[in-house]
Amino acid sequence: MPGMVLFGRRWAIASDDLVFPGVFELFVRVLWWIGILTLYLMHRGKLDCPGGVLLSSYLIVLIILLAVIICTVSAIVCVSMKGTICNPGPRKSMSKLLYVRLALFLPEMVWASLGAAWIEDGVQCDRTVGNGIIATVAVRTRTWCPATLQQGSLFFISSRTPSGAARSLMRWSALAQGPASCRSQTTDYDLVGGDQLNCHFGSILQTTGLQYRDFIHVSFHDKVYELPFLVALDHRKESVVVAVRGTMSLQDILTDLSAESEPLDLECEVQDCWAHKGISQAARYIYRRLIDDGILSQAFSIAPEYQLVIVGHSLGAGAAALLTIMLRNPYPRVRCYAFSPPRGLLSKSLYEYSKTFIVSLVLGKDVIPRLSVTNLEDLKRRILRVIAHCNKPKYKILLHGCWYELFGGHPEDLPTELDGGDLTQPLLGERSLLVHGSPAYSFSSDSPFESPTKYPPLYPPGRIIHLEEAGTSGRFSCYPAARYSVKWSHESEFSKILIGPKMLTDHMPDILMRALDSVVSDRAACVSCPTQGGSSVDVA
Repeated sequence: MPGMVLFGRRWAIASDDLVFPGVFELFVRVLWWIGILTLYLMHRGKLDCPGGVLLSSYLIVLIILLAVIICTVSAIVCVSMKGTICNPGPRKSMSKLLYVRLALFLPEMVWASLGAAWIEDGVQCDRTVGNGIIATVAVRTRTWCPATLQQGSLFFISSRTPSGAARSLMRWSALAQGPASCRSQTTDYDLVGGDQLNCHFGSILQTTGLQYRDFIHVSFHDKVYELPFLVALDHRKESVVVAVRGTMSLQDILTDLSAESEPLDLECEVQDCWAHKGISQAARYIYRRLIDDGILSQAFSIAPEYQLVIVGHSLGAGAAALLTIMLRNPYPRVRCYAFSPPRGLLSKSLYEYSKTFIVSLVLGKDVIPRLSVTNLEDLKRRILRVIAHCNKPKYKILLHGCWYELFGGHPEDLPTELDGGDLTQPLLGERSLLVHGSPAYSFSSDSPFESPTKYPPLYPPGRIIHLEEAGTSGRFSCYPAARYSVKWSHESEFSKILIGPKMLTDHMPDILMRALDSVVSDRAACVSCPTQGGSSVDVA
């Protein structure tokens, strides 16, 4: 893990990062060496021409030089495979090998220059030999920057199902994410913000199938703590729908990053009301727009018997949940469906309070419903512990990650941590994410995690429906399409960030929509399927 020291300075590349760049260079060099050797053996009888002895000598020296470079690169690859991430001892000869490899660039470049000069002087021999030498000069010029100086990349490695209601509500959450088509039609709705050529609204109409008159308010206004949202009438579900957009801009990212906790002033009997600062301020902005500007009053004047439903995805899900809590007093029947909400959102008391009117939906190993400041600190400690106890070389870990990404598998079956044991010495660069210094370096999994008052533990909103993939399939595997099981889950199941290839893709709205479509289609194809277990999700 420590960077190598060359020429008196430490570089941002470790001695075990050279396996894959070295193998690539070996592949190119061996092909090159075979080509030059073949060229020499096939045409050495045709070098009895003016300058032929010179060309023959050039090819022989080039073959020997390439062989030495191949041997050096092979040694670098072999040494780089030794040891583990935190045990660079078996790789202590790496710096000497790199000095040798760098020293070989001088004769290589000199010999390439001489070859170019001799061809330029017009050596009159077989044209194939001349073209071969020109090719070797060109290839050498392109491959001068060695693969050994490249930094390696890291790979991170029920039964009853809900009805189409969840899929329909998720579509409301996803439609505000971006344009799918453009229409230049006169607007009959309340439009705020820049929607040039009606691109965003055209996407909304195409996705929902609603009419212009069904939309009460559409806002594309986007600033820090001020999220785009829309209000519409869903006559099929008899609902007034408020859909809040998720993260799509730099302003939204700044709202996400305002992760401090701040108290909420709510008209309810709940004590200890704390929430994510950035998301709570975004929810307050939408609340003021809905109440003070009379947007909800206008909607319910058209459909007074309809129910208020608030939906959102990601950042929008967090804002929708907090907005629902704020609207609970004036609208007691309000309901919220939060798709992939952030974990670090509500205090414990607010989390318990929200269970009666908020439902969250999480897909697979989605990182956002597991993301909070305290969980990030816990993840860092776990990663450092895994690295410290890892007994496999880095290249094997990367190969396992690539195999899982391409062909699937069961990464849970592979050991990731050693049972028991604490670190007695700090790892290089270990610092707490929450405080400026770490007084102790105990990585015991059973030690309580303490965080400052600024970052108290926060929880996801409401009851949680978890869609888990039944079996794994890689991106290019021959396995059938993914199928999902659905169950109610406790928030403790999302108390740790899980590292995996799908930790980010499971958060994407289109992936979540595809999973919901799969669940609904499976339900439609097997209406009489027997239930399994006791934690299934009741059909709405």
